[in-house]
Amino acid sequence: MELKILPGVVFLVFGTLMYGLSKFLPFGQFEFFGRSYLLLFLVLFSLVISIISLVQFYKAKTTIHPMQSEKVSKLVTSGLYAYSRNPMYLALLLVLLAWGLYLGNAFNVLLAAGFVSYMNRFQIQAEERILSQKFKKNYAQYCIQVRRWF
Repeated sequence: MELKILPGVVFLVFGTLMYGLSKFLPFGQFEFFGRSYLLLFLVLFSLVISIISLVQFYKAKTTIHPMQSEKVSKLVTSGLYAYSRNPMYLALLLVLLAWGLYLGNAFNVLLAAGFVSYMNRFQIQAEERILSQKFKKNYAQYCIQVRRWF
């Protein structure tokens, strides 16, 4: 099952589940002052993280395709990657959290946590095994210094 489903598809599935939950669960709705500002901040922050992450991979001339981790030519450890080993996935999580805010159901946080759990198990662990085999001690040291998500 590992590395079989593109992260974008997983993101869309969880987003759809969040929508369904907000429509069919009769409780858990919320509203608070500044919700729209927080939503906007999360989306913009996600966009910035995404762009910077992609630019860093482009400059390093390595693949961003998650299904082709074996084609990685360089370990990117600077910039955002000095703070998160998975800023692209973090950006997807931030969009899901913003989507949950937009939908206004508190239980959507559980689905966002489910996204993190799924990505850890079926995407990130598989990528980490490949990177560990390819970059050995450098990757092991990087994992010690930098957290998986943030």
